[in-house]
Amino acid sequence: MELQPKIMVDQRRSRVLGIVQRRGFASLPDLAVELGVSESTVRRDLAHLEREGAAKRTHGGAFFTGAAGASLTTHQVSRQEQKQAIARVAAGLIGDRETVLLDGGSTTYELGQQLLGRTLQVVTNSLPMASLLAGASGIDLVVLGGYVHGPSGALHGEFADRMLEGVRVGKAVIGAGGINAQGLHNDNQLIVGTQRAMMRAAEEVIVVADSSKFGRASLASLCPLSQINRLVTDDELDDKWREVLADAGIEVHLASTPKP
Repeated sequence: MELQPKIMVDQRRSRVLGIVQRRGFASLPDLAVELGVSESTVRRDLAHLEREGAAKRTHGGAFFTGAAGASLTTHQVSRQEQKQAIARVAAGLIGDRETVLLDGGSTTYELGQQLLGRTLQVVTNSLPMASLLAGASGIDLVVLGGYVHGPSGALHGEFADRMLEGVRVGKAVIGAGGINAQGLHNDNQLIVGTQRAMMRAAEEVIVVADSSKFGRASLASLCPLSQINRLVTDDELDDKWREVLADAGIEVHLASTPKP
């Protein structure tokens, strides 16, 4: 087999990264066709980009996690153990054969991995989540339409909100860009609008957020704490915030994380 010059490999990987960055999420077959290479070549390129922290591979593709507007910043990647621990606890709150709505985001994606092999009906606005769960045994999947938020591969806006008007689920699991005494916040109004529609569609709202999100506010206000039923976070959460959540009537679940 003829080895390709390093400059050609670097150029191809740069093209792969550009495609994934523009779209937020790109599937393996689409990348192979667009680049004119085999899927095994694309897999190797994505593995390289994942090691560099620029992309995260999923079942069937990858989504962008680079520094510019990325859904996984360097800080968030360093808290991957916390997110995985939170996801394991959150999975225990979801019963078999339930209908659950899963928001886009890095922690909810970890939850999706925990739900593989379960018997569930899942509604999601996340392209990475849809790629992960599509064809998974036991899971009936519904994917919302809408405007693609490039960094996260999540779908928001009027189309998603209209679809949610006809949906009723037992539990909605959502993330947050920041949490303070005034409530939950996220990065922009489109995201917040769709998350509110998710909350209206659910009998119970569960928030998954690691402890670094507390004491922070983002651009758009989502809801007061009183509208949340349960919150799953890691056991590094400060006692002050545990009291604030308890006073708001939220059932808090703390995920144990490895200590150095």
